[in-house]
Amino acid sequence: MRRTQPVKTRPVRHRRAARLFLAAAVCLGLVTACSAPGGGDDAKGASDKGSSGGFPVSLANAWGTTKVPKRPVKVATVSDGDTAIALALGIVPVITPDVEDGKKMAAYKRRALDKLGAKKLKTYDDTDGTDYEAIAAEEPDVILGVNTWEMDTDYDKLTPIAPVVTFTDKKQTNTMTWQDRLKTAARALGLSAEAEGVIAHNRKVTATHAAAFSELRGATYTYAVVHPEQISYMSYADQDPGVFEELGLRKSAKAKNYAPDRNGVSLENLDQLEADVLLMTYPFGDEGVISRSELSGNKLFRSLKAVRGGHFAVVPSDNGLASAIAYPNALSAPWVVEKLTPLLAKALKGK
Repeated sequence: MRRTQPVKTRPVRHRRAARLFLAAAVCLGLVTACSAPGGGDDAKGASDKGSSGGFPVSLANAWGTTKVPKRPVKVATVSDGDTAIALALGIVPVITPDVEDGKKMAAYKRRALDKLGAKKLKTYDDTDGTDYEAIAAEEPDVILGVNTWEMDTDYDKLTPIAPVVTFTDKKQTNTMTWQDRLKTAARALGLSAEAEGVIAHNRKVTATHAAAFSELRGATYTYAVVHPEQISYMSYADQDPGVFEELGLRKSAKAKNYAPDRNGVSLENLDQLEADVLLMTYPFGDEGVISRSELSGNKLFRSLKAVRGGHFAVVPSDNGLASAIAYPNALSAPWVVEKLTPLLAKALKGK
């Protein structure tokens, strides 16, 4: 029998179990406002970039203090979100985790690399966690870790290698906005002005779509993901709203009932998903706790106003949109806006 009761699950950001949820995306535009250096295929660092911030830099974190003595040249990352930050700021990391796992790279990442003159990322196999030896072999000047759930384990093992840039509070693992993650990393890289440029560019793109889809303003939304263990309420109160709020939407009132470690929705409580617009995704296919067809036939699910009125949409996971919505970052945001707004508008209109 399938388990339907809420269980605590670890959010999916960069482990092998999440590869379906992190599938490659198709992107029509690159998100960075930074100029990209031309040149060969080697990784680009931050040696001659940056228009703000003096060194040394000291950043408090949940485990101590990170001290960056001089502007970093070689940057390593320990999650896909950290890689996105580096690329958005115009830096190709010297090493990253292999999140593609043989699959096609997300197109917005591919375009960012092309713009930076690099053919590919140098990666390490993260099946069993962070590969400290592989990172150490690259002799990075700094390690970005503001998008990882592994820092409790990683911090003491990474700090002997290089200064580790991460969050100031362990709770921020799941609640820090992509803007704050970007700005935290940028301070350590001496690229604060560049980060503000990226944020401004993304805000402009979102504002353009918000104006084109003004009917979205004021509507509530719920985003849920069918994981193998449970249906997860992903738009919980403290979750980074990504582009939703800038488009004028707001989370359902039910969002306050959920948190990162309390986000399971049982089949008996499907009414918790109610909103003006309900978005769901099935990244694990038949391995989910309930199949798409089974949920569609569920009497309580069918009774929701959002479902009855056609104010319901399935977010595709095979193109990366589902993952990008759940875990916003600076690199994917404009593409998310472009793909998401028509989906939202159609759902809001209903049948």
